[in-house]
Amino acid sequence: MIEVYSSSPAETEAFGERLGATLKGGEVVAYFGGLGMGKTRFTAGLAKGMGLDADVSSPTFAIVHEYRGKIPLCHFDMYRISTFDDLCTTGFFDYIDNGSVLAVEWSENIENALPEEKLIVIEFECGKSDDERVLRMSGESVYEDSWR
Repeated sequence: MIEVYSSSPAETEAFGERLGATLKGGEVVAYFGGLGMGKTRFTAGLAKGMGLDADVSSPTFAIVHEYRGKIPLCHFDMYRISTFDDLCTTGFFDYIDNGSVLAVEWSENIENALPEEKLIVIEFECGKSDDERVLRMSGESVYEDSWR
């Protein structure tokens, strides 16, 4: 597990960019954490690190935003997903199978459906100040050497 501290939204985005630069396609980046923790800013960094020129926004009402590039990024918001049938209607499993990188907000709601392979878990928590965040990253695709 890797633990990093962010003191600003820009720094949270920069951490996402670092991770995005390492992704090869097919990874599921599962976010755990409450409202206002920086998940969308982190996703904007993922997109930048993946070389995507995207105006990343929260997919709260659309459920998924797809950003096209050499490796597509699919940004999900699972806040309103409460059943397996709900999850199936989002196209989640189709996106996993097409080699896209999936960034999944509110993964708590679909935890039992997350794949075991190529899974990266990121837990977002409040730090000591209003702007500080603690990000705990784990998974086979997170290379500890790149965070030192």
